[in-house]
Amino acid sequence: MSMSDPLADMLTRIRNGVAARFDSVEMPLSKLKVGVVKVLKEEGYITDYQIIDTGVQGILKVTLKYGPNNEQVITGIRRVSRPGLRQYKKSSNIPKVMSGLGVGILSTSRGVISDREARRLNVGGELLCEVW
Repeated sequence: MSMSDPLADMLTRIRNGVAARFDSVEMPLSKLKVGVVKVLKEEGYITDYQIIDTGVQGILKVTLKYGPNNEQVITGIRRVSRPGLRQYKKSSNIPKVMSGLGVGILSTSRGVISDREARRLNVGGELLCEVW
């Protein structure tokens, strides 16, 4: 069965893994997913990620991060742009997530970057998801 929205599946796996207090979650590999987890690591929402080569598609293993008292670092994660309704934003119209406490992840001509980086580079793009 083909999946219509693999990025939403990845975000759901991360959301469920954090809620169940898993150490890590695994999902099928894609370049877009690697770009998103790279931004999550840079922003401090996950500990690390690993690409496992299985020959055909590969597996992306994301190591989840928790606070010193085992509290969740990712309290919310939401898909914004969907296959049925794409959300494109100009650099001047990129919204601040939770008044700047969260991060928006965009797919731009410069690659997958955070909302702060997009504002700094003055580039717009597709607002993929928000994390807080």
